[in-house]
Amino acid sequence: MSNDFYKTSIWPFSGIIIKLCRAYTNSQEDFEDYFQEVCLQIWRSKENFREESEWSTWVYRISLNVCLTLLKKKKNNGQQFVSDSLTAEETEDSHAFSDESLNLLYDAIRRLSEIDRAIITLYLEEKSYQEIADIIGTNPNNIGVRVKRIKTRLKKILDGKIN
Repeated sequence: MSNDFYKTSIWPFSGIIIKLCRAYTNSQEDFEDYFQEVCLQIWRSKENFREESEWSTWVYRISLNVCLTLLKKKKNNGQQFVSDSLTAEETEDSHAFSDESLNLLYDAIRRLSEIDRAIITLYLEEKSYQEIADIIGTNPNNIGVRVKRIKTRLKKILDGKIN
């Protein structure tokens, strides 16, 4: 992968790539693998970009698809990868960042369904309902309803009302 391509086409979107990878992984090792695979797939498929959407939307789609594909492979290989079955102690050393409140939020996000993780991660990245709908492949009204439900569920998880 050329350094120029990385600097101009991946680095500006590394924040959301990191957030998506973190939402789908429980360990630093998995996080690094996911991030590397996302960057590799963006580079490999750059020639397929047809400018039918914004480059950022395309990058988000690839990132999400890679994360979901890798998660599915882990599940199909019989490896346990459901974070809500792990205790905080088991995952404490696996956080990519040291901010405790951020870690609590990501722990709660990992307890959501795969698609809800993507929606809330994009929402937290301040994407519009239309942009999220374009990435996910649905309509903005559906995203609005889901965001409201996801926020309610996250609040219950964070308040300890849902185990």
